Amino acid sequence: MATITVSKKLFEKEIGKLTEEMKTKIAMLGLTVEKETQDELLLEVFPNRPDMLSYHGFKRAFLSFLGKSPGIKKYRVHKPEKGYKVTIDSSVRNIRPYTVCAIIKGLKLDSEKIREIIEIQEKLHSTLGRRRKKLAIGIYPLDKIKLPITFKAMEPDKIRFIPLGSQREMSGLEILQKHPTGKEYAHLLAGKIKFPVFIDGNKNVLSMPPIINSQLTGKVEEDTREVFIECSGFDLEIQKKCLNILVTTLAEMGGKIYQMEIKGIKEQTPDLSTEKMKISLKNVNKLLGLNLSERRMAILLERMGYNYKRGKVEIPPWRTDIMHEVDLIEDIAIAYGYENFNPEIPKISTIGERDVKEKLKSRFAEILVGLNLLEVSNYHLTRKQDQITKMELSKKEQDELVEVEDSKTDYTLLRKDLSHYILKNFSENIDEEYPQRIFEIGKVFKISGEKILEKDHLCVGISPGNFTEIKQILEYIADSLGLELKYSEPEDAPQYFVEGRVARIELIREQRSKNRKSEKIRSAKLIGFAGEIHPRILKNWKIKMPVALLEISLEEVYKKFC
Repeated sequence: MATITVSKKLFEKEIGKLTEEMKTKIAMLGLTVEKETQDELLLEVFPNRPDMLSYHGFKRAFLSFLGKSPGIKKYRVHKPEKGYKVTIDSSVRNIRPYTVCAIIKGLKLDSEKIREIIEIQEKLHSTLGRRRKKLAIGIYPLDKIKLPITFKAMEPDKIRFIPLGSQREMSGLEILQKHPTGKEYAHLLAGKIKFPVFIDGNKNVLSMPPIINSQLTGKVEEDTREVFIECSGFDLEIQKKCLNILVTTLAEMGGKIYQMEIKGIKEQTPDLSTEKMKISLKNVNKLLGLNLSERRMAILLERMGYNYKRGKVEIPPWRTDIMHEVDLIEDIAIAYGYENFNPEIPKISTIGERDVKEKLKSRFAEILVGLNLLEVSNYHLTRKQDQITKMELSKKEQDELVEVEDSKTDYTLLRKDLSHYILKNFSENIDEEYPQRIFEIGKVFKISGEKILEKDHLCVGISPGNFTEIKQILEYIADSLGLELKYSEPEDAPQYFVEGRVARIELIREQRSKNRKSEKIRSAKLIGFAGEIHPRILKNWKIKMPVALLEISLEEVYKKFC
């Protein structure tokens, strides 16, 4: 988890006396006092609240929680002035396709505020930005830039500028090979023929995202009064939220927010308009076990920085974590105070026991960890491009997919299998040490008629790997659990396996005959497939090493033991 450093002197000046009761209230908001010195507090911020990754963001949320400044704080956003334009060139479409930008004026910075700006930038890189993979942020002194700005891609040897912290000019490739920051993040541009750059009206390079800013234009100092901010990456909605966090933090420091016209997405950013979401008082009381009135619920929502009116909650534009009514109900519980809930013993009489299925899943995991495999855990939701496009699903297989309505992100499908997520894990770790041996035990979903079927699957992937190695792993599992398996050449194997290097896996079960109890009937039930992934599919995922993979349903295994 990320931490922020808060000055005690500033805290007591702007928020209130730092008593033990006040520290308890900080904890009630969801932050942990990690360390306390004579002058500072080190606060740990949960990953779901990136808007509190700075002192000013924390102050805004905490003053609302204390009831001193409830509801949504409003910030004035000025329209773009002449020349406040950023053009997204088509050359970045397959490299880093989006950017959102803003200008902040009227800043009065000191060393503390500059430190806070640098820290929130890096913390957003690590959290929302997934270590700059999903988005990267640049903040520049406006007086050293000539507008308008162009976001384009260039050949590495044609990119030349002095990177931040260096004394000499380097090419794009030299930065990745010789500059410390360039070497740390070089994997993010691995395999790219061209690198993205921001260029101003004087043809000066501002930065090469997601790597580093220019020494000439990328260093904010105490005499800086106006800044240009950009967020670039692949997820436009997350970039907009990130920009909202940044501009409102700087507005808390006294800055004035100005929009920029973004040519390429045909929008003006930042957009601080709020989102509205329905909430049911009945659901709130049922889930929390309370008997709140609508007025009381409204007060609790306002303490968490929302506005409420007639069954709808107005959500601040800097909150990235609100995706469902349950998220709002969680905040109501925080405002109500977990210490105020009265624990009750359930009115049932029973003896608790661990479910047999959970015991089996733990046993599978123990065996695989013993074989030097690493367990991973992926989302139940997935993206169309990952589940359909990269796996090249047939039309029949696509008809079994479950799509989510009104998804807030591009994760719009419930996953049909675990295989594509294992391949996604490999693709995101192509620069890590090999061999890579991973597995996942989790739920998959598909439509059958009018029902949504939910099943537990096991998927194992090894890279580099071949059919023999993946079969040996499965046989070891079977021997450890006393399972009898049958292998055969399949006619209906998933198309992402190499033909001739894949096996159909069946579980052999013995059952007593209904007519003659002394007689046992043996039956074989299909549970999955194991084999080598087709090079075409590996190319879709940009995986350069061979991958062997198995995926089986655990439902038939459960029947043997339950």
